[in-house]
Amino acid sequence: MSTAPNPCSIRTPRNRAPRSLSIVIPCYNEEEVLPELRRRLKDLVAQYSFPVEVVLIDDGSRDNTWPLICQYSQEDTFVKAVRLARNFGHQTAITCGLDQTRGEVVAILDADLQDPPELIPEMIEAWNDGYDVVYGQRRKRAGESVSKKFFAFAFYRIFEKVAGLRVPRDTGDFRLMDRRAVDALQSLRERHRFVRGMVSWIGYHQKAIQYDRPERFAGVTKYPFRKSLFLAIDAITSFTYAPLRIASYLGFATSMFAFLYIGVVVVLKICGISFPGYTSIMAAILLLGGVQLSVLGILGEYIGRIFEQGQQRPLYLVDQVQGEPLDASVQTRQAKA
Repeated sequence: MSTAPNPCSIRTPRNRAPRSLSIVIPCYNEEEVLPELRRRLKDLVAQYSFPVEVVLIDDGSRDNTWPLICQYSQEDTFVKAVRLARNFGHQTAITCGLDQTRGEVVAILDADLQDPPELIPEMIEAWNDGYDVVYGQRRKRAGESVSKKFFAFAFYRIFEKVAGLRVPRDTGDFRLMDRRAVDALQSLRERHRFVRGMVSWIGYHQKAIQYDRPERFAGVTKYPFRKSLFLAIDAITSFTYAPLRIASYLGFATSMFAFLYIGVVVVLKICGISFPGYTSIMAAILLLGGVQLSVLGILGEYIGRIFEQGQQRPLYLVDQVQGEPLDASVQTRQAKA
């Protein structure tokens, strides 16, 4: 005897295939890897009887990335090619791709094949079990320097402490999401974006799938240390005001040190002891100047973000769109189901 699913249960298994699947792949100067990416995506799409679309976003590439993905959109019925008006950055390109999708479930992966498309079926199985977000968690990170691994190790743990938000450790943007999670994520339109943190913030039922991250298939990384550092700054300032609080503590500690120093100087003066010269004066000036500039810099980071958000400019501008794998009729059928 079958039983109806309990609507009050914490997580209700779906026990069915998704009605449609969208795969979002941001691309920036990826002409060397695109042919292999296309081959592996065709193998993946051939497994499914339900509609699949692959949304390739050209984030202002300077090589042959756009001609290639435009060609793919003409030759492969499942490819949708989107070209941004300029380079808006990886996180914004992901946002553009999500805005373009219509699938019931949406996967995000990088073009360099360090996020294996072959893991998507396993993610769909977890979605069938009732999870709304299924993310890839790296066991090993092949082909990455010790410094980058250490930076990633330290960032996730520092972010968790200062932001009070648990972003799964050793993860990237590789994940599969249910449509309701995608809709919730699309409602967050802040300019400085940290997508994996935003996905953690929206909540819902989330599950990790562990995998060994392979080396980049071809080409060079498009995320050097400088970009990783800026992403870390965006992540921390977007989710917490802890740096402002630290600046307040630093100012308070410096003031206490200054008052203590003045008390010591007065006592020594009464005792007839003096310290001629400018060494102590210069040390105090440099200390206070350094603290003040640090505090101003932290304030400037937040004020700059308030200024950019207040301008209310669009997050990105689209130059061209080629292909429409999931047309409006598919979307209508999904809404009625």
